[in-house]
This record gives sequence, structure tokens and C-alpha cells, in this order.
Amino acid sequence: MYSTQTNTNTYTVTDIRKTFENTEADIRTIARRTDKWSIDYVDKIMHDIIKLAENKYLEKVSIALKRRSNNYILRAAAFKINEDGTKTDSDRAGRNNDWENIEDTYLTVYLSYSSKWRRLSNQQQKDFCTTNDFKIGWTSTSDDTTFSHLSTSNAQLYASKGYELQKTNYK
Repeated sequence: MYSTQTNTNTYTVTDIRKTFENTEADIRTIARRTDKWSIDYVDKIMHDIIKLAENKYLEKVSIALKRRSNNYILRAAAFKINEDGTKTDSDRAGRNNDWENIEDTYLTVYLSYSSKWRRLSNQQQKDFCTTNDFKIGWTSTSDDTTFSHLSTSNAQLYASKGYELQKTNYK
């Protein structure tokens, strides 16, 4: 006997924003606990991230705490997007109380772009950033954003009407 399931969730831009509110709460908490970013800077980061997400240009957002002297990543959190999820509501944001203000460290954020973004020409990407009043001058990186040297644990699942963000912690 076979059974099939059809996902009939239809999410909107409002659901994307609602889902990212939890990610924003996490990033704000990490910024506050580490004392590495101002709330104004978090606002700028989130402005750009939400614009990209609303247009389905993102696959994943990661934040990492790096040692300044050697750029070694001490810990990280990643938020992977699933546009075809089944969950309709979110876990509670938070649980970032173990991020610390460690001397000689800084925070960095990584964006992993979708194939839809990569299919745009360089000029189309620049135009999108200009039209949407991007606040950050995003650049590419050669950093290992899989954080393979750290242990992983699944954390919260944020969702609204099938649009999901699975948080993974790396220590």
C-alpha cells in the first residue's frame, strides 16, 4: 500500500518576514551577548537579508564568531531555508545565552545565495541591491561555511505556512 502527501501550503512575503523575525531575534541576542555589533548594524544586515529572502535569492544565512588574530571560527549558527516545508508555526527564538564576549574576536555573517540569484548577471545583482537600498557592501569569501571543524546540533525550526528556517548550532 502506498500513500502520498501533497504540500498545499502557500506562503507569502509576510510569512517570509514573520519567519525571519525569529532569526533576527537570534542574531540580535548573539550581537548583544558578544558585544561585537550594534543594534543599528544588525538592522542593516537584516534589511538586506529580508530583501534577498523575499525574492527567493537566499539558501542559507550563517553567523560566526572568529578569532581576530588567525580568523579561526570558534562557533557559528546557520539558518537554512526550506521553501517547501510542512511546518506552519515556529519554535520559540532564543537559546543563545552561551555566546560570550571573547577577547580578540569578531562576528561575521555569511550569505549563501540561491541558483535564482546566481542566474542573474552581475549588473542585475547590482541593480537589485541599489533598487532595494542595500545597507551592507556584501563580498565573497573563501571561508569554509560548512564549519566542518565544529560539532553540530539542530536547534529551532522557524516557520510560517510552509516557509521554514532550520537553525543549526556549531561549537
